[in-house]
Amino acid sequence: MDLSYFIQPVHPLDRNYREILLEDVESVILADKIGFKEAFIGEHFTDLAEPITSCLMFISHLASLTKSIKLGTGVINLPVYHPAMIAGHIAMMDTLLDGRLIWGIGPGGLPSDIEAFGNQEIDRNKKMVEVFEQVMEIWWGEAPYNITGEFNTITTKETLTPEIGQGIAPKPLTQPHPPVVITALTPHSHGITLAAERGWNPISCQYVQSHWVATHLPKYLEGLRNANKNEDPRGWRVAKCIFVADDEKIATNYAKTPTGPYGFYFSNLMRKLGGGGKLGLFASYPDQPDTDITLEQTLQTQVIAGTVNSVVDQILTLRNEIGPFGTLVYTGIDWADKQLAKKSMELMMNKVMPEINSHIKAEEKTLTARFGRFN
Repeated sequence: MDLSYFIQPVHPLDRNYREILLEDVESVILADKIGFKEAFIGEHFTDLAEPITSCLMFISHLASLTKSIKLGTGVINLPVYHPAMIAGHIAMMDTLLDGRLIWGIGPGGLPSDIEAFGNQEIDRNKKMVEVFEQVMEIWWGEAPYNITGEFNTITTKETLTPEIGQGIAPKPLTQPHPPVVITALTPHSHGITLAAERGWNPISCQYVQSHWVATHLPKYLEGLRNANKNEDPRGWRVAKCIFVADDEKIATNYAKTPTGPYGFYFSNLMRKLGGGGKLGLFASYPDQPDTDITLEQTLQTQVIAGTVNSVVDQILTLRNEIGPFGTLVYTGIDWADKQLAKKSMELMMNKVMPEINSHIKAEEKTLTARFGRFN
């Protein structure tokens, strides 16, 4: 199992904007230094709690400050971009990062962003797919471009001057495109199946209860099967809110109380998603009434926190419940206590993950002995 990192971020509104951006940069640099495989950066335009307004600009800043970690857009909301613009941005960033870019895409979910860009009355999923396909046409089609869709039209027919390079868009380093990931929220999501058929990989969101996340793996494997690909669950990423400490009491106080940074994180998300009719994602069991869903319950059931041994046990229990997956995505939370937050990331990488992978290797060895190698 690999370990990745993700920040939306979600910070208290009274914190200095520059300070939190520098904190977010420092957290990704730390993730790179201690061996996290990937880091995904969120993007929102109209939210003071989640104030990274361009994940690509943020990644560009990190490009020379990191060495080996892959940097992912988490996610680019394609419906707000013109295809020619995002084609140019992704091609340049993929080249600058020498192939370290992961292209996370989505339809957009923040209500105020959806309103600000006039996307309330459209099928955002449909527009997302159209933008993606038009980007492919820009990169791999022949100039002059003459691309028409329901939402956008792109042409360089009148201005193409190939002898000076005018009217021709740059191509990405990675062909046919950087690896694509999408976020997965909805139980039994058919979108996961469609994504897998396209060769895209899903990330199950950290604020979705595990009994809903358990419905994602069958849909992912179905998509691989439909595309005549090996039904390998290792392409599936699962995000969780995790906190590791040397002391169980410290872990509980920091990550399981409504007044702590994890409490702030979930209270913010529950307000946003509840307003959009998605509070049921936090339900501790199917059909739990919304009126019974509380912040305290959410912290107890959705946050993995404790000492190294406790966190190892909780992650293995999660894996048994939802099925095997290839990458665990550690969610970055506001550094209310910088030392505790950094120590948690270090313990997660250096202590928890070796134990997890030791258990997985032992499990695979036992299965191989009983049934032979099956993938």
